Amino acid sequence: MGKVGIVCDSTCDMGPQWLAENDVVMVPLKVLFGEETFLDWVDFTPPTFFAKLATSPVLPKTSQPSPADFAAVYAALAEQGCDEIVSIHLTAALSGTFESATMAAANSPIPVRVIDTLTVSAGVALVILAALEARAAGGDGAAIEAAALRVVESDTLLFALDTLEYLVKGGRAGKAQGLAASLLNIKPVLTFNNEGTIEPYKKVKGTKKAIAEIAAAVAAASANGPVKVAYLHSMAPELADELSAEIDRLGGQYELIHTTSVGAVIGTYAGPRAVGAAFCPAW
Repeated sequence: MGKVGIVCDSTCDMGPQWLAENDVVMVPLKVLFGEETFLDWVDFTPPTFFAKLATSPVLPKTSQPSPADFAAVYAALAEQGCDEIVSIHLTAALSGTFESATMAAANSPIPVRVIDTLTVSAGVALVILAALEARAAGGDGAAIEAAALRVVESDTLLFALDTLEYLVKGGRAGKAQGLAASLLNIKPVLTFNNEGTIEPYKKVKGTKKAIAEIAAAVAAASANGPVKVAYLHSMAPELADELSAEIDRLGGQYELIHTTSVGAVIGTYAGPRAVGAAFCPAW
């Protein structure tokens, strides 16, 4: 059986080192501070990005990779002996990354299966992990794609932001646009719907209650069997720890597979001190 290359973009927030160690090729998105352009997870680690965000007089903007960026990666994998590729990306509803990958796939020297995960960050991480396990089990491109799509169809990402300012100003608030989150310390718990856009899950008062709602959802999902969980946070590991402790307190049955501080692109819209969890039935 031929070798299958797995490609992702930087918004999975798993970091270049982990991805390289697991033979996944990452194509970075770009972050723009005024006239300066930086590569997500390449030029910025989470600490350097959030330090710059705190002192910058302008909010950053983001940009997807070009079709040429993906074409170069696909061609390189073909030269390295891959027979096919599975390319896994953040929701197409919020970024042109999936479109760039799809355009490059049309002219790739080997077949490329491009997957829209309908989510971001820890949600994408779950899809990549399922793909890796399918590849390790000897699956071909079709089997790896099928394993990834099962997670796309079954995973949930719930997250709470310290402020909606970055999401709204960045134009990514979706159906959460109208929430008066600045009033009375409202901390909406947000999610991604089946169209890959953001919508409110629940409105609560304060970060502790937001964490409690996310934990309750994870615990409830595990009532019929263990779930796989990945945590995300914006330079606030103590919030991820609180979330984990609350899931434990509620008796949630889960396997923790990844915890990450979000990178520059997701951090542009999440802002500091976000916290969340992606979870799905164990595969």
